[in-house]
Amino acid sequence: MSFSRNIGCVFLLSLIILWISCNDDPIGDVTEFPKIMEIPTHFPAIEFPDDNAYTPERWALGKKLFYDVVMSVDSSVSCASCHQQSLAFADDVKTSIGAFGREGTRNAPSLANVAYQPYLTREGGVPSLEMQVLVPIQEHDEFDFNIVLIADRLATDPDYIRMAEEAYNRQPDPYVISYALANFERSLISGNSAYDQYILNHNTNRFDASALRGMELFFSEKTQCSECHSGIDFTNYAFENNGLYMQYEDEGRRKLTGNEEDEAKFKVPGLRNIALTAPYMHDGSLSDLSDVIEHYDSGLKNHPNKNPILELLELTDEEKSDLIRFLESLTDEIFISNPIFKK
Repeated sequence: MSFSRNIGCVFLLSLIILWISCNDDPIGDVTEFPKIMEIPTHFPAIEFPDDNAYTPERWALGKKLFYDVVMSVDSSVSCASCHQQSLAFADDVKTSIGAFGREGTRNAPSLANVAYQPYLTREGGVPSLEMQVLVPIQEHDEFDFNIVLIADRLATDPDYIRMAEEAYNRQPDPYVISYALANFERSLISGNSAYDQYILNHNTNRFDASALRGMELFFSEKTQCSECHSGIDFTNYAFENNGLYMQYEDEGRRKLTGNEEDEAKFKVPGLRNIALTAPYMHDGSLSDLSDVIEHYDSGLKNHPNKNPILELLELTDEEKSDLIRFLESLTDEIFISNPIFKK
């Protein structure tokens, strides 16, 4: 490299360092990416199963599996196909496409903060992350495969054999597959949004007056949004019907319990990064946040199992705009761009 090019590179590097040092906004500062398993100070500790504690080796194996199309019968889709980092590990279509181009039946939820969920799937039928992967593996319109046959594939791959031995001291069998994926997914922690910076540091760089009004409205008696959307992830993990339809094609929790009172009830979703995960509802039927607000404002249907707390809100246009602005403030730009999660 010539002397003049060296001088040019040094000058450019100096400008970059100067820009970083002058940028006092922690949101978007790429020098502040959280490390693996770094828990936000206002979040509780994550509980790991005794037999699946975090280790770098287990995490790395889980990440490799998460992005590998080896998981599907036709080697066409991976976990990441429906759970994309740029979308807070969710998808941007009503229902995702699985093996052989088959369309799914439910909207793919975000995996952000999945470590804190007491049960998985929209009807709550899976008690742990270690068991969750078995659902998409066997679903006809997802991976349409068998975890034993996936293990057979991995058993011919020297990299997977080596990584499995390093992580769990065993071959890449079904146990290793499910446990490694769970280990990786527990690290998908999102808690550095504009909202978080406001409540922790009163940082108003990206939390303006409209977001503040929206936050007050969200937690108010008028809307009662926080009755269901509470806690660090804005969900109480309960199962509710929100009056989307009078008749549902999807049985919801009744599919699991068989109880009439559970018909068309679904687990309350978390709201972090909600602005990135459109379309919304279990079937992706509401295309944007405006549609969601309009549903609660004037579109509730009187399904027999609708949560009785839900009543028409009759919001002003400004209140609707403020609510949306608050929901947008829950986007964690650092989480969706953190290079440790990239393929």
